[in-house]
Amino acid sequence: MNLDALYPPIEPHDSGMLLVGDGQRVAWEVSGNPEGAPVVYLHGGPGGASSPWQRQFFDPEKYRIVLFDQRGCGKSTPSAADPADDLRFNTTAHLVADLELLRKNLGIEKWQVFGGSWGSALALAYAQAHPTAVSGLVLRGIFTLRKMELEWFYEGGTAAIFPDLWEEFIAPIPVLERNRMIEAYHRRLFDPDPAVHVPAAVAWTKWEAATVTLRPDPELVAAMTVPEYAVAFARIESHFFMNRGWFAEGQLLENIDPIRHIPAVIVQGRHDACTPMMTAWDLHRAWPEAEFVVVDDAGHAASDPGMQRALRDAADRLAG
Repeated sequence: MNLDALYPPIEPHDSGMLLVGDGQRVAWEVSGNPEGAPVVYLHGGPGGASSPWQRQFFDPEKYRIVLFDQRGCGKSTPSAADPADDLRFNTTAHLVADLELLRKNLGIEKWQVFGGSWGSALALAYAQAHPTAVSGLVLRGIFTLRKMELEWFYEGGTAAIFPDLWEEFIAPIPVLERNRMIEAYHRRLFDPDPAVHVPAAVAWTKWEAATVTLRPDPELVAAMTVPEYAVAFARIESHFFMNRGWFAEGQLLENIDPIRHIPAVIVQGRHDACTPMMTAWDLHRAWPEAEFVVVDDAGHAASDPGMQRALRDAADRLAG
């Protein structure tokens, strides 16, 4: 992955495990300037986990950079890759509460919230619940878990762009179940038999990994389809998608008034096949006060070069 558009790599100077209740521990780290403007990076998925390169969107001289792994993924425990993990304790409300607990434990009064894909949904949900704790928002690849958004990517819409990859995605599912792909995969992902849930998880995750970048990225596909990663990722995603994120239809787009005053940048790839521009456009129309940036040479992934530049620039502007 070429990260030339970002700041140089840095290492964290603090890290830990936050006990958030329900037997869950959330892994977190802090890098950059300890006296800088606080920013928290919300990874996608849900279930995608954070990565060291995500620190590089932020000027380390100006920002105190917080990364954390949401429940069940990355270094957080227990892992959703374990079929015994009870995902009843992994919902949007739990993640919003974890974010607020982490903010308080780090002694942060206000922080910028920077999230992409599922991270944009979580950022909106958190900001709408705790507007006084948010100094700014950078939102990428807007995803709000509306019915049409989920159907676009998982029920056949994206097949118009990737028919070859779609055939691979539907292949493990019997024909009579293909009218409800999320449900069909959910049944297999939560089957206790590894011979059932591991291949389902790899197929689910490969579909996403192969379609999120503007150009094919075999290294990303290989990394995301490692079975342990894929099982946690796919189980958490299907759990959230079966429940539509526990959002009322259109909730995140209709509840803008509490956050309308917060400085915000919406960054959307023109060629995003995963969370297409229709949702970002709807958010832009609901929230015209937020800066709206369309990246014409990017897809969904934050690692696309055009997206790297746009996100770094957005963070730089909000840093002041």
